Amino acid sequence: MENASATLEPLFAFMARSLSMLEFAFNKLPGSAVIQRYIRSSHQNDPGRTILEIILIIFAIRTLLQSRTRADRTGKHFIQFIQEIDELVDEWTPEPLDPPLTLGEKADLATVPVIAGPNGPKPKLLSTGKNAINLASFNFTGLAGNENIKHTAVETLRKYGLGSCGPPGFYGTLDVHMDLERDIADFLGTEASILYSQGFSTISSVIPAFCKRGDIIVADRGVNFAIHKGIQISRSTVRWFDHNDLKSLEDVLDGVEKDRKKRRGPLTRRFIITEGIFEKDGAMVDLPKLIDIKYKHKYRLILDETFSFGTVGRTGRGLTELYNVPRPLMYQAEKVDILVGSVAIGLCSAGGFCAGSQAVVDHQRINGTSFVFSASLPALLAVSASEGINILRSSPSILSSLQENVRAARVILDRVDCITIPSHPASPIIHIHIRSSSSSSLQPSTASFPLSSKPSNPASPLPRDAITWDWDIESEERLLQDVVDEALAQGVMITRSRRLRGQETVEARPSIRLALTSALTKKETEKAVTVVKSALVKIDLPINIADNL
Repeated sequence: MENASATLEPLFAFMARSLSMLEFAFNKLPGSAVIQRYIRSSHQNDPGRTILEIILIIFAIRTLLQSRTRADRTGKHFIQFIQEIDELVDEWTPEPLDPPLTLGEKADLATVPVIAGPNGPKPKLLSTGKNAINLASFNFTGLAGNENIKHTAVETLRKYGLGSCGPPGFYGTLDVHMDLERDIADFLGTEASILYSQGFSTISSVIPAFCKRGDIIVADRGVNFAIHKGIQISRSTVRWFDHNDLKSLEDVLDGVEKDRKKRRGPLTRRFIITEGIFEKDGAMVDLPKLIDIKYKHKYRLILDETFSFGTVGRTGRGLTELYNVPRPLMYQAEKVDILVGSVAIGLCSAGGFCAGSQAVVDHQRINGTSFVFSASLPALLAVSASEGINILRSSPSILSSLQENVRAARVILDRVDCITIPSHPASPIIHIHIRSSSSSSLQPSTASFPLSSKPSNPASPLPRDAITWDWDIESEERLLQDVVDEALAQGVMITRSRRLRGQETVEARPSIRLALTSALTKKETEKAVTVVKSALVKIDLPINIADNL
């Protein structure tokens, strides 16, 4: 026995030295004391847990060392004959990249007029070779075709080339992009602004950049398709209020707070999202009252001025200028947390922008998906937009002429009995709906949605009383297209509002959309709108609707 102990003594001594060296090396590691305290307390309080953790560690090591794939020696998962491969290839039929067009889609494409040459207030039609008055394109301030902008764009093209060839965060940012961002911020009276290269993806990138899962969004039911996509991407908790109804907004905000207190939930980021002038019907939000509600309930405001920037206000600065006269510009603009606009529509160039504080802008340079992953705007379009801002600054008469044309058009259209117009009297976008034959009004003061004393369901994007809508989309679109064709035959280009049927959360009612412009004189506008009135009367809309139904 003594001989065996003497034989094993060197082994025990070696193991003791090894354990001592391992303990000394482990103690040198940062955080080793924390691990030792955890193991001691864990073993003392729950020895079974120590055994379980050791088993898990062994299992993890075994999994890491094990091969991820096991060799299949049987060959049953492999095709052994060339003939079988050929048969599978012959049987495979690839799906088409695009489904075939329906008869309705083919008919819509056939009705689109083709323009010969550049677009403008009076383009030449390829089918007739004659000029037509254009009330279909978004050329509100007449900047499309401006000779000064053309000359500046050509010079920029010669200096910078065509494309930027990269995202803004890498090598796509040019000095003209930074100049345009400064011009927009200075024009609106905000601290900073950021430029996006696509107008549609601007708002759909801004919303998920700030609104995350668990945040609360309270949005207008009548917002456009791009806002709906941005809200969907954000995965936030969404509550809806009736279209352009600020009383409904307050009720929803009160309901959100009551629900939070009932659940004893934590305070989260909360946003109100709406439009300045709504794309779907041309209605206009009451900005001062909306700002008061925002401060009262402590929400942040995201305002989409895609169709109000460059169209309303003394110099086209949008609702922040329209509702601020004669106060200083900064009074309203600084109270909108996130202001989104379109360079493509407001300045007849391309892309969009987001204006606000420096922190709001800097956050998007890393978190705005469209800004980060899309190629930046071509230099010539950025310079064209900057030149457009200079023209709006120096020529306030452009906006005066636009509003004069809007008033002249509304005087003529408001006397037509067979239609209703949900658009605001100052909106340069005029939507024309067929007057319903039912007793319920489809033209409330707030929008084209019918009113009811029944409270709305904030969790549903569907407007209240949507079940009572009596219009037939297919029949109305067909009749409105007849009006469009009749007006085009008389030399006036107008268009139906184009929708992504089946993809939008709320199907908008069919309408004819007029886009007025300051590039036409008051007499030319009156002449064109009179032609539209004649086409509406000639088609005799209510009688035709009844026949189709």
